[in-house]
Amino acid sequence: MNKTATTIPFDPDSTTFPLRKDVPQPSYAPSGIQTAWVWGEKDELGRLNLLTPARVKAASRAEIQTGEMVSLKYAVDRHEVPAFARESFKHNIKILAENIAYDDTYFLNTQSGTQWDGFRHFAHIPSQRFYNNTHGEDIVGPKANHKCSQHYWSDHGIAGRGILLDWRSYADKKDIPFNSYDADRISYSDLEACGRDQGIDIRPSSEGGDIQIGDMLFIRSGFIQAYHSKPPEERNELALRPHIIGPDDGQRWAGLKQEMPMVEWLHDCYFATVAGDCPAFEAWPTNQDYYLHEYLLALWGCPLGEMVDLESLAKKCKERGRWTFFVTSAPANVH
Repeated sequence: MNKTATTIPFDPDSTTFPLRKDVPQPSYAPSGIQTAWVWGEKDELGRLNLLTPARVKAASRAEIQTGEMVSLKYAVDRHEVPAFARESFKHNIKILAENIAYDDTYFLNTQSGTQWDGFRHFAHIPSQRFYNNTHGEDIVGPKANHKCSQHYWSDHGIAGRGILLDWRSYADKKDIPFNSYDADRISYSDLEACGRDQGIDIRPSSEGGDIQIGDMLFIRSGFIQAYHSKPPEERNELALRPHIIGPDDGQRWAGLKQEMPMVEWLHDCYFATVAGDCPAFEAWPTNQDYYLHEYLLALWGCPLGEMVDLESLAKKCKERGRWTFFVTSAPANVH
C-alpha cells in the first residue's frame, strides 16, 4: 500500500518521502537551518529507521542468491599510522596460565580503521548541534548522557540491500587521473557516469532510477589499493601531515565532492547508510563552506562509513555482473 510521509514523525514504511527542499521542520530545530530530523524528538536511529522488517525481508529474498560471503572490514592493525595522525592500534596478549589460557587486550581509536561515524562524531558547525538537537554537553562533561549514542544502532541492527559504485575501476578504465592522497573530488556527474557504465541508474526510484529507499550506498575510490602501492615510509609520512580544520589543512584525501547536486542526491535517495573506502568519505579538506559530514550526520542522521574494504567486494560484483547485494553490519555495543 502506497503511503507518503508528510507529517513528523515520519512512518518508516512510507513508500514516498519528500525532497530535501520540502522536508518539514521540527519545532526544536535551529532557526534557519534545514534539517531532516523527521523521526521524532526522541529518535536515536536517523536513517536507520528505513531498515524496516519489510525492507530487510525483501532485500534478503532478492539479493541472497549464491550464499557467498565477502568481508568489508579492513584489518584493524594494517595501518602503521592511521590518517589524520590518529592513534595506532595496539594488541597485547595477556598470559593467564602459561600454555593453557590467554586473553587479548586492544587499544584503538575507532576512527583508525573500518568504522561507522556516529551521530556524536561531527556537528553542524554553525549551530554546533549534533543529530536531533544533541549538544556537546550531552557527550562530555557533568551533563553527559547517552543521547544519540551508537549503541542504539547496535540494539536495532543494520541489514539490508547494499549497492556498490566502483568509481576507481571506472576512472582507470577511462584514464581519469585520480590521486587518493590529494583532495581529488568525485562529482555527482562522475558517479552518474560510473553507474551508467555498471548498468545502474543512480537516480532514486521515485524518479525512475535504480536506488531504492533504505539502500546502503558503498563507493570505492581505490584508497586501499593506493595505500598498498606506497612504501610504508611514504604512506606513514602522508598520514602525519599537519591537521587543522579549514582549507589550509595539510591532511588531504580524495572523496566525494562538496556540491549541491551531491547534497540533493544523497538526501533524496533516502539511503539508510553511506560508506566508502577512503579516510573521510568526502574529499578533504572541503572546498566549500560546509562538509558533507554536517549534512549526513548532524542534519539528516545518516550513518557514514569510512575505511571500508571494498576490494574483494568490487571483484566479486564484477565477476557476477551484479552490483547489489545483501549486507549486514554489527556496530560496537558501547554505552
